[in-house]
Amino acid sequence: MEEVRRWDELIPDALGLIFSNLSLQEKLTVIPRVCKSWNKAVSGPYCWQEIDIEEWSCQCEPDHLDRMVRMLVSKSCGSLRKLCVSSLRNDTTFSFIAEHAGSLQMLRLPRSEISDCIVEQIVGKLSTVTFLDVSYCSTIGARALEAIGKHCKLLVGLCRNMHPLNSAGKLSQEDEALAIATRMPKLKHLEMAYNLTTTGSVMRILSSCKDLELLDLRGCWDVKLDDKYVKEKFPKLKVLGPLVVDYYEINEWDDCSEYSDAASDYFAWDFLASEMADYDDDDIFDGMWDDEGRLEELELRFYERADEDLGMHGWPQSP
Repeated sequence: MEEVRRWDELIPDALGLIFSNLSLQEKLTVIPRVCKSWNKAVSGPYCWQEIDIEEWSCQCEPDHLDRMVRMLVSKSCGSLRKLCVSSLRNDTTFSFIAEHAGSLQMLRLPRSEISDCIVEQIVGKLSTVTFLDVSYCSTIGARALEAIGKHCKLLVGLCRNMHPLNSAGKLSQEDEALAIATRMPKLKHLEMAYNLTTTGSVMRILSSCKDLELLDLRGCWDVKLDDKYVKEKFPKLKVLGPLVVDYYEINEWDDCSEYSDAASDYFAWDFLASEMADYDDDDIFDGMWDDEGRLEELELRFYERADEDLGMHGWPQSP
């Protein structure tokens, strides 16, 4: 008779790889309650190499967001490869992320309030990043982009979209375009919707970034490109804009950008209490299963948010 292996007898690393396919809510509140071995497995770094809380963080309280980011990033134990989080409210959380970014490849921080100064100080620790999203980050500028380009030599994707209202008070963002052109020659994917830039600056980017395959210029009204010239000179390049054709435009770059246009119905979490406790002591661990109150003090409440745009603003989604 063929021997049947028990799930709870699988090695923690194997369970961790399986659990990595589950949702964040399941990994935090369901799996730890099943049995001791599963709790141990889900606490390992394999489950936390990719962390995406961008949707949840859009309506999260700042102090809750900071605690959640620190808890999840710490769980990765330095193996974090992808982090998507929106609306960071201070430089300290960004610094914490950088301290644990030894393996980080994709970093999305849209709508975050980070400064040029902190980016210049710690961006050297983000040298492994290949895709960066700093869209709608109105408190950084050319200084930050220049530092990013200087230290992130592997960068092939950059999202620097802006909201029209954030750009309204600026005379120009030519310095940002110059920083991209001079410091980021390996870019293949560049989004700079609603940037206050000119045709000359865009042509300089095209001349410097010879591998560019997607350029999003939607809302860059001062840019006037010769379509025929661009097609002849840069046959691999796809340009979006400046005209905003379709709010829900879907194209072959969806998978690359990893944005979902079908985000009007989604689940969000309301972070209610403090971080999950570590249960290393066997006696405490055994008692944990009999006392719901002694399980992690973290509760995630799900609610469905229908018919509302993810960003709660009126600008085009990233392609």
